[in-house]
Amino acid sequence: MPLDLHEATPRPDWVRRMISMGESVGGAHHLVPLDPDELIRLARKSTGGLSDFGDWDGDWRGRLESLLSAMEQTANLHAVGRLMVRQEVLRGLRTRLLLARTWNDDPSIAEEAIEEPLIITGPGRSGTSILFELLCLDPSGHGPLAWESSHPIAFAPEAERKAMAECEQEFWEDVNPIIGTIHEHRADLPVECIVVQIPSFSSAYWWIVANIPGWVPDMQASMQYHKAVLQTLQHGRPPFTWILKTPIYLMMLDLLYGTFPDAWVVRTHRDPLKTAPSGASTMAACRFQRSDQVDLSSLTPPDGSGSGGTHDQMLAVEQRMKAGELPDRFVDVHFSDLMANPVETVATAYQRVGRPFDPAHADAIVEYLARKPRGSKGSHHYRPEDWGFDPDAIRAASRAYMDAFCVSPED
Repeated sequence: MPLDLHEATPRPDWVRRMISMGESVGGAHHLVPLDPDELIRLARKSTGGLSDFGDWDGDWRGRLESLLSAMEQTANLHAVGRLMVRQEVLRGLRTRLLLARTWNDDPSIAEEAIEEPLIITGPGRSGTSILFELLCLDPSGHGPLAWESSHPIAFAPEAERKAMAECEQEFWEDVNPIIGTIHEHRADLPVECIVVQIPSFSSAYWWIVANIPGWVPDMQASMQYHKAVLQTLQHGRPPFTWILKTPIYLMMLDLLYGTFPDAWVVRTHRDPLKTAPSGASTMAACRFQRSDQVDLSSLTPPDGSGSGGTHDQMLAVEQRMKAGELPDRFVDVHFSDLMANPVETVATAYQRVGRPFDPAHADAIVEYLARKPRGSKGSHHYRPEDWGFDPDAIRAASRAYMDAFCVSPED
């Protein structure tokens, strides 16, 4: 039987009290409204009357209204959850206004070329995050840092923007301390693309943090907005290679290559008996931050077989690449290799890409891992049975994937 989140992850007292404050006034929606018109008005006022939200990605307002409508209908957000969504939306609206002004002041930003980015994807919880952090240590590479993604335009001194972003990052663990055992949140760490895409109001990020099954992300709009942010952050800087990441790219490789035709895609692989329950517990923790009603059964297939759809996608991608329907620009990295020999694994990946592996990069990886021992914030527990999975069903559903990519089972 799946865990009871209220028993497994007791809420901090201050969170419990704020949730009660929402209930005391007849519902958290009375305390923290999510009205799109009000948020748009506040964003304009807070930026000194700016009114152009940019046109990189089409009907942003329609997507915002659709997103907030879905939040109201099915997300069951408590007071803290509504506050988090309200802040993210308002920050996103402000970012769009500031970004549009920057583009209007300097149209040459649109000419920035994003060349040969290294893009990490793979099943969720298969090592994408640690590989992302290690690749971002490359002296000639750069991943979008959390503070840059939150505040890409200099409306305040850099130190102030970093401090603002750090508080927002820390807030995740303040609300649900178990988050720290799953994923480290720091303003100076790179963040995955769905976080950069938040202000498009079409990012898959929203689907991860809230139960909104009737809402469908507009992946094309997300990518259009995302590219505009990368071009802005790149403008005026010495040349470097973008290093990007999200497991969501597995579902949109055609769009990915349509946006970045010369990208190299680094695919991570790990035993599905580990990734399936870890992914479910991660999703549950994210949603439990914002709602008291998390349907764990919605996070696992009825037959308890795990992320079989993801593994089928991996197999389909391989077939399409061999058929010439996708570029032969994929690199495979196994979680077990990365954990056992991180420097050698990264060096081998770079050799496949044809990218020089700087000795300084190797030294940085060793130093970084020494300062970041695994499990330093506690252990992330995710037994398959606790999350409604059947280990035998996972093994059966993922056998073809494991055989095709030589994925070894973990003890």
